[in-house]
Amino acid sequence: MKKTKDELQSLCNKILESDSYIRFVGIPNKMGRQIVSCYRNELIPLLTPQEIEMLSIESVLRMKTRRDFESKLGRPIYSFTLYEKIKRAAIALNTEEYPIVMLSFDRQADPEDTILNKILPIIRKEGIL
Repeated sequence: MKKTKDELQSLCNKILESDSYIRFVGIPNKMGRQIVSCYRNELIPLLTPQEIEMLSIESVLRMKTRRDFESKLGRPIYSFTLYEKIKRAAIALNTEEYPIVMLSFDRQADPEDTILNKILPIIRKEGIL
């Protein structure tokens, strides 16, 4: 199901509002170009918009390569990376045009609990998981 830019922005906002430890939410297109994004209020981003764009491209490519093993491992749900300053995740979507939702969390966050119990239900409700 194709979503409009306004629907994608609304989804980003809902995800951001679901947990106070979420710093950033973004949805890139299949080429990695950031279509919509939002930051927590008063947050100073660690990356420039150009760096976010590069990270988006890399994240989309990584998720696409994970799908090479779907027949044996099942469909990827999300991937997670722990950095020294933040925690990052990419959640696979069930759309060709918008393959992932990108997130960053504060270090003290529990991303697995947040993703499984807060974010995935929001995405399922939108019908793109």
